[in-house]
Amino acid sequence: MVEVWRGPFCESLHRGHAVVWDAGGGIVAAWGDPDAVILPRSSSKMIQALPLIESGAAAQFGLSDAQLALACASHQGEAVHTGMVGDWLAALSLSEGDLRCGSHLPYSDEARNGLVCSHTAPDQRHNNCSGKHAGFLTLNKHLGGGSEYVDPDHPVQKAILAAFEDVTGETSPGYGIDGCSAPNSACTVTGFARALASYARPGPGVRGAAQARLAHAMASHPHLVAGEGRACTVLMRAMGGKVAIKTGAEAVFAAILPDQGIGIAVKIEDGTTRASEAVITQLLIGAGVLDAANPAARTYTHGPITNRRDVETGHYRVAESLSSWRL
Repeated sequence: MVEVWRGPFCESLHRGHAVVWDAGGGIVAAWGDPDAVILPRSSSKMIQALPLIESGAAAQFGLSDAQLALACASHQGEAVHTGMVGDWLAALSLSEGDLRCGSHLPYSDEARNGLVCSHTAPDQRHNNCSGKHAGFLTLNKHLGGGSEYVDPDHPVQKAILAAFEDVTGETSPGYGIDGCSAPNSACTVTGFARALASYARPGPGVRGAAQARLAHAMASHPHLVAGEGRACTVLMRAMGGKVAIKTGAEAVFAAILPDQGIGIAVKIEDGTTRASEAVITQLLIGAGVLDAANPAARTYTHGPITNRRDVETGHYRVAESLSSWRL
């Protein structure tokens, strides 16, 4: 799907799978194996957030679209992210200690350097999934469940699995435990694309309203979904809030295109993010929602690759079958 060139040599190859699914009910285009079983990781956070709205918890606690975007985020740990999570927990009469995501240094250089230089350890608010977990705690408060909300048998996770299987149209073959300790259910690339398309053209009722609101929240708050310099934020800004996209660990990428009524799922086999970013960017160009001349589009699909002296040493090349595709 992607070649990496250094001078006249193709130095690396990234293989993978991608499916473009039309909400009307079928595959528009596919590469690799559409039936490959994957763990969608953080790219499925908008599905994990469905019960938060459908249960009535979001309404009970008056959640804003910004909070819903944060519930779907893999954020940088910037002050805006950690501050929102802290305020959200306080409004629930909870604290950082009620989270079950674990802690890590923030991805933001400024935030990380601030902690290091002040000899301050990160806490769980800095975890890139802390917004998702604030959403889990909100749902748990509404359901009245126990404190260990990441347990696969907990009511929160059972509600998420039911929603996941419903929108993918598949019975999940199992799950893995994500970096934030929550279960992450498996599905096929096709099932994931089908689920994303259902957000692009939601049906009537509570489910459709929840899907529409989550997709709108993500597209309207790109900075909360990721942060400065991250592909999700950069590309959603470049598309003017018309498309919601979300990355996931191990090179998964998801896109929801409401105007086109399609969902796009990408998985790179070797787990390399540079390749998933290149492929999703190229498919967004092919779908007509991203200008190929946009500097961000060229950066993710071409590069250039530079060395420590800022000398151009190579570039990316997306496979012809991808670069020539048009919706």
